[in-house]
Amino acid sequence: MTCKERILSNDYADTLVYIRLPGEYNYDLPIDYCYHHLANEWGILYLDRGNALYNREGQVAYSNLPKCYGLMACRAAQAGTLNTLSLAESGILSVQGEPLNLTGKNVTIGFIDTGIRYQDAVFRDFAGKSRIAGIWDQTIQTGDPPEGFEYGTEYTKAMIDEALASDNPLSIMPSTDVIGHGSVMASLAAGSSIEGGSFIGAAPESQIVVVKLKEAKQYLKDYYKIPPGVPCYSESDILQAIQYLQKYVLILTKPLVICMGVGTSFGDHTGGGMLGNYIDYISMQKSRVVVTAGGNEGNASHHFFGNLSERQNYQDVELRVGENENGFIMDLWGNVPYFYNAVIRTPGGETARWNNPRSYIPQEFTFVYERTRVVIEYQLVENLSGAEVIRFRFSEPTQGVWNIRIISEGNTVGGQFDIWLPISDFLSSDTYFLEPSPYTTITEPGYVNSAVTVAAYQTGNNSIAPSSGRGFARDNAIVPEIAAPGVNVSTPYGDRSGTSVAAALTAGGCAQLLEWAVVNSNDILVNSVNIKNYLIRGAERDRNLEYPNREWGYGRLDVAGVFEFLAGIGRGV
Repeated sequence: MTCKERILSNDYADTLVYIRLPGEYNYDLPIDYCYHHLANEWGILYLDRGNALYNREGQVAYSNLPKCYGLMACRAAQAGTLNTLSLAESGILSVQGEPLNLTGKNVTIGFIDTGIRYQDAVFRDFAGKSRIAGIWDQTIQTGDPPEGFEYGTEYTKAMIDEALASDNPLSIMPSTDVIGHGSVMASLAAGSSIEGGSFIGAAPESQIVVVKLKEAKQYLKDYYKIPPGVPCYSESDILQAIQYLQKYVLILTKPLVICMGVGTSFGDHTGGGMLGNYIDYISMQKSRVVVTAGGNEGNASHHFFGNLSERQNYQDVELRVGENENGFIMDLWGNVPYFYNAVIRTPGGETARWNNPRSYIPQEFTFVYERTRVVIEYQLVENLSGAEVIRFRFSEPTQGVWNIRIISEGNTVGGQFDIWLPISDFLSSDTYFLEPSPYTTITEPGYVNSAVTVAAYQTGNNSIAPSSGRGFARDNAIVPEIAAPGVNVSTPYGDRSGTSVAAALTAGGCAQLLEWAVVNSNDILVNSVNIKNYLIRGAERDRNLEYPNREWGYGRLDVAGVFEFLAGIGRGV
């Protein structure tokens, strides 16, 4: 079996590993595997799911199992007239003109998403040629993959232009964006001027590179209880998408902005995990910026915060489960030196006590009068974060209110803990905590220290979008850093809302800053952290609020404000 077949086969597990392995079968190993190297000691091992190493006591360590990511949805609103109001509000439109003329020239913006409708006018130049330098479509296996990768098909600009010259482009180059999410993102960040200037992207002269993610394997969807038909993407494919964009831009020798409109509630909520570490690694390189959506979980009631003490060593967590809920995962994170037990009570009153075994072996609980099955997976010391993590996996949960009593026991009693349910797309709308906390609801990878994480606000009244994810991180790191327009924003595909919209506008603004800094040689050593700090310096702030805060970060996106601040420095102000 080839490496490509293993990568695509549901019989092989995508396993994130922190060792560097040799190429396939360089020497005799009693393992059926394929290995893809990312950087440093990070790699992806595609391993036969029947292999004993994978099935170690029925569980893979938390950090080795790829997380499932969903779209930070560009929700459609009522179609409106095309306009550039969001660009004007963000200080983007003014710096496109004199005297700065920042339009993203010689900057590449890479999108990791649902693909792109490459034939649309918003992605062409004045001559009708494509502004897209390349597309890696992970879903199409009939063409040649990019160099250094084993699956999918890469389409070059020449191939795209050839397709555009035909009467039926998709018959020549079949890659497209059925969902539309990626096309909305790309148009906002980098779209050309269309309809007589009624619409224009933030960086209309930037170069576009796209990765269309393939769907996660079915075994991962089954494990994470992902509902049928919901877009779901594996961390392993996202990691390789970032690697592709990084290699691509090295060939082009141009600054790079990576725009990510996917996210998840799984993870330690401090920016850890392989994806977080890899983004940090890429972001700290010169002329690189990663922009992430803050997620739309702010008012979803999917986060519970607990605070225990010696006087009160337990807390009841009430969870309402909807009628049509087939199953879900719930993660509890706690810190040393505390550890926790749990008592689960069903809506019908049956109870099951989980006594902390301090072992990797999963425990299964069933009930006499309920069809529900609960599997609890546990790590006393999670491999990367060092934190305690308890994963509850519910199958066929009974409708009604469940009670999970979290108990602190042992030599040291007390501590704080957090519990997260999956993102809204992965869960019934009728499943939620009855006493939720709206804070620490940014989705991963939004907690990555070097990334620019964006909240969404409504420009009409300068109010934060109710659904916008809120900070801070579980370790109190400041996220989000900035807020951008994200409610009823005009796009060529109708008005759209969501933090992915806000992230796309911010990514275009970052391309403008990279053009000024790197292309125009004003700050050639700039990286993602530097660009983030430029944005913070220029942000528009309300005098009635304290900054940073959990909703807005350091304020509203204002690219023009960055240059006003710099001009103030030059005048000695």
